[in-house]
Amino acid sequence: MASGGDKKAILLRIPADMWEHLNRWARDDLRSLNAQIEFLLREALRRRLGRRAAQDGNPRETPPTDGSSEDSPTS
Repeated sequence: MASGGDKKAILLRIPADMWEHLNRWARDDLRSLNAQIEFLLREALRRRLGRRAAQDGNPRETPPTDGSSEDSPTS
């Protein structure tokens, strides 16, 4: 994952109800909505890479991280 100024900005269009659910979940986890979406994408990527590595017979790969713990709150 890119760190600091290396992050890419994207426009994400999602339904209003999904935004509400994600925003509520982010507040419950003491994260910003952006940090929550990054967390979810990172987790999905980690699972996908792990599954792919298992299929290839390679040791478990991990996605690049931004150096912060996913469990720590981000504003």
